[in-house]
Amino acid sequence: MPTRILVTGATGKVGQAFLSRLFSDSRYAEFTARALVHHRLLEPHDRLEVVRGSIADRATVEQAMEGVTHVLHLATVKETPEQIMDVAIKGLFWLLEAARTSPTFRQFILIGGDASVGHFFYRHPAPVTETQQLSAYPGCYALSKVLEEVMLEQYYIQYDLNGCCLRAPWIMEKDDFKYSLSFGEDVFGGPRWRDLVGAAQADEYVRTRTIPVMVDPNGVPVKRNFVHVDDLVSAICLALDHPAARQQLFNICMDEPVDYGAVAEYLARTRGLPSVKVPTPFWSTWLDNSKARFLLGWRPEYDLRYFPPQGAKVGPGEVESSDRELPHIHYRGGLSCPGKPSSTCNRISSTRPRPFWPNWASSPHTPFVTAAACAACGSAAPSVTWSCCRSRASRSGV
Repeated sequence: MPTRILVTGATGKVGQAFLSRLFSDSRYAEFTARALVHHRLLEPHDRLEVVRGSIADRATVEQAMEGVTHVLHLATVKETPEQIMDVAIKGLFWLLEAARTSPTFRQFILIGGDASVGHFFYRHPAPVTETQQLSAYPGCYALSKVLEEVMLEQYYIQYDLNGCCLRAPWIMEKDDFKYSLSFGEDVFGGPRWRDLVGAAQADEYVRTRTIPVMVDPNGVPVKRNFVHVDDLVSAICLALDHPAARQQLFNICMDEPVDYGAVAEYLARTRGLPSVKVPTPFWSTWLDNSKARFLLGWRPEYDLRYFPPQGAKVGPGEVESSDRELPHIHYRGGLSCPGKPSSTCNRISSTRPRPFWPNWASSPHTPFVTAAACAACGSAAPSVTWSCCRSRASRSGV
């Protein structure tokens, strides 16, 4: 039987990243994909077909579900009361109804969100696990994420449906995190810092390149959960037909949350950038991803790492000052700069570095790994080109 996965919300950040992985990874060569899209379109691919229409329309959903073996449900809207129940709840209901009666259906994967457990709106005295009580914060989006999880779980009980929910926090890619620290109108996501400090003060902070430090009601810097889109896609791929994923809920996030205080301290130390504490009603949270690590064997490849100071002399070239040299979520590939060789075993788990910012090819201390090996543990040394060297001459060993 052909293996066909229906992807809703396929034109979004996660959907496009998932389809790219599905089509490029030989492990999923037997999969074809069908995208249910409403307004935006996707680039054509010989393993992709498209159904256009509203997910709230039963006939459209039934057409999209015909012959489908797997469903990846990504479609959602944010704080839009006029649309959210049609998309998130009615649309999910039609998908689940079609799935439970389909002769070809095998698995349903829902991408949930930490909004279902209150995000950073509520104080959590301990790490948030999958057993945490559902607790929507004010607004329709968080309510929809609670209802999605409840509906899927009830289909497990009612019909023994094979599904799983991957609960993700804020999903990042490229320079998202950089722009989340902007006092300007170009801020990505929330909070909108200028709304908290006022437009005039925000403009001054933009001029002085001041970094916001979110603090809780006690004045303590907030720790906030993130996940890189590539790590979420890896979790989706692992969950496909995984027996341990059946009727399970998993937190999919970085191993540790990002500490706004630590970000500000680093930028002050390495860039001389000022920061300011911005009082908020929000609290630190720590999503626990142990269950996904244990049952799925999933590991996030991105965590918060930093570039060396600007202007550091490395190799034959000198690093130029650049706004993009801000903290980034960095791929843990186990390499160190040839200027400071590591004395420990550096096992390389990928042939491509994955820093968080765009234009990473011209950022300092970014390795281009052309051979996965380790000199310290006795295997052949990797051949690495370091972008901090203007000539990009190949260097062996680490």
